[in-house]
Amino acid sequence: MSPFSAILQVLFPTTCACCGDVLVRGERQVCLRCLSDMATTHFSPMNDNTMERRLMGLMPLEHATATYLFRQGGAVRKAVHAMKFHGNAELCLMMGRQMGLDLLASGRFDDVDVLVPVPLHWLRRLQRGYNQSELLCRGMAEVMGRPVCKDAVVRHRYTHQQSLQHESQRASNVAGAFRLRKADRIRGKHVLLVDDVVTTGATIASCANTIAEAEGVRISVAAFSMAQ
Repeated sequence: MSPFSAILQVLFPTTCACCGDVLVRGERQVCLRCLSDMATTHFSPMNDNTMERRLMGLMPLEHATATYLFRQGGAVRKAVHAMKFHGNAELCLMMGRQMGLDLLASGRFDDVDVLVPVPLHWLRRLQRGYNQSELLCRGMAEVMGRPVCKDAVVRHRYTHQQSLQHESQRASNVAGAFRLRKADRIRGKHVLLVDDVVTTGATIASCANTIAEAEGVRISVAAFSMAQ
């Protein structure tokens, strides 16, 4: 660390995105204590895991995984909020790299051709400044060596935030929300659809079923976290 950087760290210390404690040397974005509190799922190498069972029947599916469990009050939930609502783009990239390492170690996603983020409506993206799922994809791409395609599918209808909807309303809230825009980008390819949180699976299933309109496409899913 340069002297100037050291002075900046003293005057404006970098804090953990989850708990707010000051990060020490070697820690980036999230402190070691919060990282150890993030419950990993170990789904990626498992066939018929909980994530796959949640999505099966809702969409055409090859494989599915989530790297972490989303629990109320837990470090994963705080990380998701930092990525979605607190403008922490660097945390998205960092967690995307973690997801990429998780998938590579499993061997089940080796034939994926392209990473596709679940799109935001243009108005929500304008409000947020970025699409957190797209940044997760970019982090994954650094590790997995796969291209990111962000414009094959678009979210053409503005929807209410899913986390504020009752479970029985979530499917109808996102029904018809997506539209296939550039089918040639994914035609005949194995698409890995990426999102930050999967709860009931309504959003990712709606998006996947739109992607499935492209001829010969195969679809797998990777989420940063899955709500219990």
